[in-house]
Amino acid sequence: MKNIAVLISGNGTNLQSIIDHIEKGKLKCNLAVVISNKADAYGLVRAKKAKIPAYFIDSKDIPREEHEKRVTEVLKKYNIDLVVLAGYMRIITPHFIGQYKNRIINIHPAILPAFPGTDGYGDTFNYGCKVGGCTVHFVDSGVDTGPIIIQKINPIKENDTLESFKKRGLKIEHQALPEAIKLFCADKLKIEGRRVKIKK
Repeated sequence: MKNIAVLISGNGTNLQSIIDHIEKGKLKCNLAVVISNKADAYGLVRAKKAKIPAYFIDSKDIPREEHEKRVTEVLKKYNIDLVVLAGYMRIITPHFIGQYKNRIINIHPAILPAFPGTDGYGDTFNYGCKVGGCTVHFVDSGVDTGPIIIQKINPIKENDTLESFKKRGLKIEHQALPEAIKLFCADKLKIEGRRVKIKK
């Protein structure tokens, strides 16, 4: 069974979805550790409630490489096979990516390559798109540019507000991320250039 780590910065609703999928037997992996770069991230509370080791590793006022070194020390302690970025609001360095090559995935609240960055929902909605959605992808050295594993569509309705669009979108994220983790843990993902092939 593979060991996974979830990195967060905030509320941790995707983390909760992973926890729920594991507890229901829908996802077979060991959620070994949760790490946040924000002390007040509610995701840390979620982890502790589920009896998962949880760490706050401050990223403020220290070099990015030093912060990542501290994160990596924890990951190595738990023999992590997959690093999951779930609302982790940090751009990670090529050095960190190199240590976990093709073993870091991220969920982004837009249909990439459209609307990368920190406000996928807002950018999609304010542009006047007819559909939004989410993307789970491997992480490379760019910003939201890695090979795509899964994309799910969230149609924008005529009477939607940004909040209603986002609320529906989060429910879709909560299905997409565990699905991608399940595929990784079953060794069903193969990267070929820009494409991720899903083995039968």
